Amino acid sequence: MYVASPEGMTGKSSVALGLLEALAARSDRVGVFRPVFKADQTRDSSVDLLTSHPAVDQGYEEALGVDLQRALAAPEEAHEEILRRYHALADRYSALVVLGSDYDDIANPTELSFNAEVAANLSAPVVIVVSGLDRTPDQVAALAQVSSQEFSSHHAVPIALVVNRADPDQLDATRRAVAERLPEGTVVATIPENPVIMAPTVQALTDAVNGSLVQGNPEWLGRVAMGTVVAAMSLPNVLRRLTENCTVIAPGDRYDLLPGLFLAQQSGTFPALSSIVLTGGYQIPSEVTRLIEGVQQDLPIIATEDSTYEAAVAIAGTHGRLTADSPQKLDAARRAVAEHLPMSQLLETLDVTRSDVVTPMMFEFELLARARGEKKTIVLPEGEEPRILAAAEAILARGVADLVLLGEETTIRSRAAQLGHDISEATVISPSDPDLVEDFAAEYARLRAKKGVTLEQAREKVQDVSYFGTMMVQTGRADGMVSGAVHSTAHTIRPSFEIIKTKPGAKIVSSVFLMALQDRVLVYGDCAVNPAPTAEQLADIAVQSAETARQFGVEPRIAMLSYSTGSSGSGADVDKVREATGTVRSQHPELDVEGPIQYDAAVDASVAQTKLPDSAVAGRATVFVFPDLNTGNNTYKAVQRSAGAIAIGPVLQGLNKPVNDLSRGALVDDIINTVVITAIQAQAADAQAPTSEQPKDQA
Repeated sequence: MYVASPEGMTGKSSVALGLLEALAARSDRVGVFRPVFKADQTRDSSVDLLTSHPAVDQGYEEALGVDLQRALAAPEEAHEEILRRYHALADRYSALVVLGSDYDDIANPTELSFNAEVAANLSAPVVIVVSGLDRTPDQVAALAQVSSQEFSSHHAVPIALVVNRADPDQLDATRRAVAERLPEGTVVATIPENPVIMAPTVQALTDAVNGSLVQGNPEWLGRVAMGTVVAAMSLPNVLRRLTENCTVIAPGDRYDLLPGLFLAQQSGTFPALSSIVLTGGYQIPSEVTRLIEGVQQDLPIIATEDSTYEAAVAIAGTHGRLTADSPQKLDAARRAVAEHLPMSQLLETLDVTRSDVVTPMMFEFELLARARGEKKTIVLPEGEEPRILAAAEAILARGVADLVLLGEETTIRSRAAQLGHDISEATVISPSDPDLVEDFAAEYARLRAKKGVTLEQAREKVQDVSYFGTMMVQTGRADGMVSGAVHSTAHTIRPSFEIIKTKPGAKIVSSVFLMALQDRVLVYGDCAVNPAPTAEQLADIAVQSAETARQFGVEPRIAMLSYSTGSSGSGADVDKVREATGTVRSQHPELDVEGPIQYDAAVDASVAQTKLPDSAVAGRATVFVFPDLNTGNNTYKAVQRSAGAIAIGPVLQGLNKPVNDLSRGALVDDIINTVVITAIQAQAADAQAPTSEQPKDQA
C-alpha cells in the first residue's frame, strides 16, 4: 500500500506506522519501501522509524529506492530502478508499506505527479494523507479532491483519504465534506491534531540551542517538550505559568529558580516539567549544585551559550518528528491512528488475508487492537510501584484501557513526575476515601454476613488495596483488576474468591498461560493455581481453558496430557485423566478433546499418525491441560526458556469478573500484556452477560 501526501508536514509517518502494525497483525512478513528519498539528508527519519520496528526484518538501505534529484532529472531511468528494487522486496515480503516522498514543507506539483506515476507502476493501492491544520472542512475537501484526481489521472487507485492533524471540533464536518467530493467507496478518515506527536523532544531542543546536558537522566532527552515558559520573572509567577511537560527557559544566573522548580517537579501538585534550559553559559555555583543534588530528580538541565532571547527563538522554531527514539510520540501516534482510522474496513478494501502463521508480534498487535476496540477500565491497586507507573503511562498513551490507580493522589502523581511518567489521564483514588469505604464496607458485610463479618470489620478489610480494588470491580466501578507486582498471589486473588466468586457453571478458579511460540499461540492450563486437581476439576479446567482460548482467537483442540497415550497405560494418574476426558466429551460434545495423550503425540503429526491416527486433536492440539500443577508449571517454564516462547499469564479463569495476578518479578511489558488480557476478558464478560440485570446477591 502506497502512503502519499500532496504536501509536507501532514504526519503521514504516523499513518504509515499504524498501517504497518495493522499489517503486522495479519502477516509475519511485512516490509518497507521508500521509492524516492533525499540523498542530501543524513538519514531518512521515516524509513528509519519503520525499518527499526520490531515487526520488520529489513535493513535501512534495503528500503531505499532512488534519490529525488535523480528521479526528477531522469524520470524514466528512475522508474526502472524503482521497479527493480520494489520487485526484489515483493519477492521477500507478503505485504509492503510504500512511503511516498516528502516535500520539505513546500508542495511540489512535479513531485506529486511522480509519486502518482510510481504508485501506478507498482500497482499499489494508494492511501492519501492531507493536513487539516488551520483549514476549514471545505478547504480540506478541495485539497482532497485535487489530490485524489491527480493520482487517478495517472491510473493509480486511491482507496483511502486520511485527513491528519484535523481540527478536533470539526472531525465529522470535515469527514462529510471530503466524502462528498471523492468517488464512492473511498475510505475517509479524520485524525485530530495531537500536540504530542508534533512536539519536539528534549534532545531536539538541546540540539537547537547547541546545548549540553549538565544534570539529569539522559533517557529523558527522548521525552516530548510541550510548550515553553520563559522565566524572566519571580518564582511564584513562573510556577503560575507552568503547563504539563513544558520546558522552562531561564537565565543561567537566576540560580534562585532552580530549587523552586525542582520542588515543583517533586510535589505532585504542579504540572510536570520536561526540562530546564539555562542560558548565557553561566556555571552553576557549587552551593546551588550541592543543594539540588540533594533532591532526587532526573529532570534534564540543559546549558547553552545562547542568550535567553536567542534560545527562546530557536526552541520556538523547532519542529517535532516522529522518530523511533521517542516512545511517547510513538504511543500517541499509534493511539491516534487506531482510534480514528477504520483499519478493518481499509484492510478489507485491500483484501489482506490473515496468515496461518501467528508470531508473538502478530498476537501482541491483535490483542492491542481488540483492547482498543471497546475500552475498559482496569484498576491497579499498587499505584506507587515504579513498574506499575511505567506500564500505566504506556497503556494510557496507547489507548488500550482506562486506568484507576489506588493510593494517595499527591504521592502517586509526585512519584510519577519524579520518574518521568505521564499518568495525567489516570484516575487516582485513595483506598481511604470515606464515601467509597462506607459503600464497600456495607456491600462486603452483606456478602460475608454468613461468615459473621460485622460492618466495623468490613470497614477495616476494604481499606486493604486488594480488597478495595476487588470491590471496585464487584460494584462496577472498574471492569477488571490487575495486581501482584508487590503483593503475593494469595493477597491478590483471595478477595476475588470471597467477593466476586466463580461464574455459573465453573466449579473452580484456574489459570492458563498463553504461550506465543515462533509461529503459533498455544494455551497451557493449569500452571499456577490448583496443585492436584481431581478428575472433575481437571474436566472443568479443560472447559474453561477452551473458552479462554476462543476469547483470544485460538481455536480450541484440547489435549488432556498424561505419561500414556490412548489405552496403552494404566494407573491412578492415567485413570484420572481418562475420566476427565470422558466427562468433557459427555458434557461438552461440541469440543474436540483427546486424552490421555502424551505431549509429543499432541503436537507432532508424525507421532500422532502412529499413536492416534484417527484423532481430530492429536498432532494439532492448541489447548494443553496438565494433570497437576507440578507438571504444568515446570513445562511452561521449560518451553518458555528452551524454545524462546513468550509466556503471557497467568490468566485467571472461572471468576465472575476478571482479576489477574502478576509475578512479583513482572517486567513492565508483562504488566502491559496482563492489563490488555484483562480488558479483553472484560469485553467477553460483557458479551456473555444476560440482558436483564442480575440481583446483587446472585454472584
